[in-house]
This record gives sequence, structure tokens and C-alpha cells, in this order.
Amino acid sequence: MIGSLRARSGLQPLAAVCWLLSLGACSAGESKVRVQADADKRSESTQIVSAQAAGNSTANAESQQPAQTGQTRAPAPKALSSVRVETVASGLKSPWAVEALPDGRFVVTEKEGNLRVVTKGGKVLPKIAGVPAVDFSGQGGLLDVAISKADTDFYLCLSYAQARQNGKNRTAAGCGIARGTENLTLSSFNVVFEQQPAWDSTYHFGSRVVFAPDDTMYITTGERSLPETRGFSQDTSKTLGKVVRLKRDGSTPPGNPFADKGESAAQVWSYGHRNIQAAALDASARLWTIEHGPRGGDELNLVRPGVNYGWPVISYGEEYSGSPIGAGITQQPGLEQPIYYWDPVIAPSGMIVYTGKLNAAWKGDVFVGGLVAQALVHLHLQNDRVVSEERFPIGARVRDVTEGPDGAIYIVTEEADGRLLRVRPN
Repeated sequence: MIGSLRARSGLQPLAAVCWLLSLGACSAGESKVRVQADADKRSESTQIVSAQAAGNSTANAESQQPAQTGQTRAPAPKALSSVRVETVASGLKSPWAVEALPDGRFVVTEKEGNLRVVTKGGKVLPKIAGVPAVDFSGQGGLLDVAISKADTDFYLCLSYAQARQNGKNRTAAGCGIARGTENLTLSSFNVVFEQQPAWDSTYHFGSRVVFAPDDTMYITTGERSLPETRGFSQDTSKTLGKVVRLKRDGSTPPGNPFADKGESAAQVWSYGHRNIQAAALDASARLWTIEHGPRGGDELNLVRPGVNYGWPVISYGEEYSGSPIGAGITQQPGLEQPIYYWDPVIAPSGMIVYTGKLNAAWKGDVFVGGLVAQALVHLHLQNDRVVSEERFPIGARVRDVTEGPDGAIYIVTEEADGRLLRVRPN
């Protein structure tokens, strides 16, 4: 009987019986088959990734020596780690930033100007209205997203490349109120920061937005890359190559180191930066940043108010042409040294300082995305120094990193068909 039904209907034996009897009891068997199929599908999207040592590739600036012991090329840990990497969602178009919501959803920026929610189940929802127009060219577009919980609503801020007249543009940031239990709506969006001056360049916009516990926010910027704008990093009256610190409404908070100079200088927190694309607070609310350096000069900094981090007067690495940066020096009194630097570079993207929810051994460590490295880079810190480095190869440019409410690390890949990936200790 089952055979004849199967022949006529094309059904497999279990399904044929259920079709014949039409009984609820059969649905349990079918459910088991479906559950197993779903499990098989999930297992195909999950990979065990073993960490690799950073390697001993030849430095670009071979003649340069670090100013401090352990400042570069930290050793691999005694035992390399492994992680489970699982695809949560795909179909994201060149994502630039990801932020976790407390309920397990994620907010993702797509560089061309779209802001999207990814549900807990991995569904990519339609783009959110109310996002400002962006200058989508070169390295510009819709950049970072930062979210702070406020009762049932979220305070949401975006950084982006803002077009100006005569081909000029600049880094800008704005904030609004986000609401919704599935997709989000964005309202009352106001621009709170506009970099000064605007310039005709499609490079080095920065830019990360970090909320601090004291109701202020940090915004990182780039120096726009061009030879004529590099020196602006050293000019505290301009906000190129800076970390700026603002209240969430865009006003200047007390305690900024150059507040007495007024105007743009009042916003400046630190200066002498090249192009900061990673920033995060540690457990003590201290700000850490990682900036794109020249060829062989990416650097990790612990940022303090009023401090000059040196660009372009001092720098590790060299020009892309192979010539020295300026006078070719790496140290000068009064200019801060990086905590750590990479030569060759990793091309840093987003970063977190891990809280330790899933792995206590990682607590306080830095995880940063690598664009050129195509990896999630793990720096183990002790007493504010990097004591080991390992890398989890992802096989794609890692554009941002965040920590979810479950303690897993989440990353987005910079691809036309970008992915949101979950990374957990194995």
C-alpha cells in the first residue's frame, strides 16, 4: 500500500503514511525529520576556526626599532585558541558597522546609505527611513552606528560622509530616537557634529562613535589623507585627525582640554591621529583606539585628554611609495608612543574590549577586525600591554566587531553579499 501511494504521489514512505492517514500523530515524525534537516543546515553554516600566529613577515620599515619592549610583534599565546564561527545572516550590501540591541537583534549600516535591522533569527529587514543623505564615494558613505538604551526607546547615533559644496565633504554625526520591537523607526534625527574644515577628498573619514557612561560621546575622525591636510592633525583648531568629545546633543561638555580656545578646538579630546576606524571603552571607561597607519604603521592607543599622538611628525611605517614619513622619525619628546603597532599592517576596522561573559580568560582583551588580514585579531592584554596576539582567519575582510548580549562576538564582513557572523569559544 505504501509503495503504491509512493509511486502515485512521489512521496517518501513517512510522508505517504501521513498523507494517507491525515493524523496529527504523523506530524511529530515529520517534525523530527525537519528538525534534523534544520540541524544539518546549521552545522553546514558553522565552522571550527583555529587561531594562527601573527607570523614573521618581513617588516615594511625594516630599519625601525620599537621605542618600548613588546610594542610590536607580540608572540602567539602558549596554546592557540579555536572558535566556532556561525553565519547568522547574509545578503548585507557592503556592511560597515554592526551594533547589538539588548533583545538580540542587530542594527547594521550599509555603506551606500542603508540602515537595517537583523532579527534574532537572522532575517534582514527592509531599510529604515529617516537616515541622512550620505556622500557614497571612495571610503565615504554611511559609517558607524552606536545605540544607547533609554527606557523603551533607543538613542541611536550615526556617523557618515556628508557632502558639501564644490565637491567638498566631511565626517559628520547625528542622533535620533529609534523605536520598535521588530524593525525600527528613526525620528527626531539631528546633526550633532560636522568636521571642520570640509575638504575635497574621498579618503580617511574615520569614524567611530562611542557612548561614555557620563552621557558624553566620542567621535573619531581621519585627516583626509592628502598631503595638504595631514598637518591639520597637529592643529587643535581643526577637527581632522582627532578624537572629539561631545554631549549627546552636540554641545561641549566640561573637561575638554582645549575648551578655552572655543569653536572647533573646544570639541577636541586628543590629536595627532591619522585615520581612526576602531574605538571602544574598557571596564574602567577608558577609551582605546586603533588607527590605520601608513604602510607598516597601524597602531593601538590608550587615549587620554590633550595628548598628541604624533601623526605626521612621528610614525612607524612608511609611505606607500616606500619613502619615509616626513623626517622618518618614530620618537620625539612630547609625542605619545602607541601601546602597540603592526608592521606589516592588519588594516584595522572595529574593535571591542571583551567583557568575559562566555570566556573569562578573554576578559579585558581586545578583539579587532582586520581588513587586509581578513581575520579577527585577538590581543591579550596585561597591565595595558599586549602580551600575545593570535588571529582567527575569516576568509573575508572583517569590517566591524561587536559583543552581543549573549557574550558572543559578532562581526560583519565587507562584501557585496556581506555576512553577520557569530564567534564563540570552542
